[in-house]
Amino acid sequence: MLPLVGAELTPLQLYRHLLRCCRQLPTPAMQQHYRHAIRQGYISHSDEDDQERIQMIIQRAIADADWILDKYTRKK
Repeated sequence: MLPLVGAELTPLQLYRHLLRCCRQLPTPAMQQHYRHAIRQGYISHSDEDDQERIQMIIQRAIADADWILDKYTRKK
């Protein structure tokens, strides 16, 4: 679930997007786990100032979120 394909997200927009993605996870425990992981990742990278590195982190976070959503919401 990409937020605007081709658009560059700010770190705050990414954070909000990932929290919205958590709502699609099947159980409250999973939602809480990934919300916590997202919050910790946001805090740990908050001092990053290299724009190229920030965009790499954002792209990786979106790819990881898509993989997790696909893994848990795929029909069996």
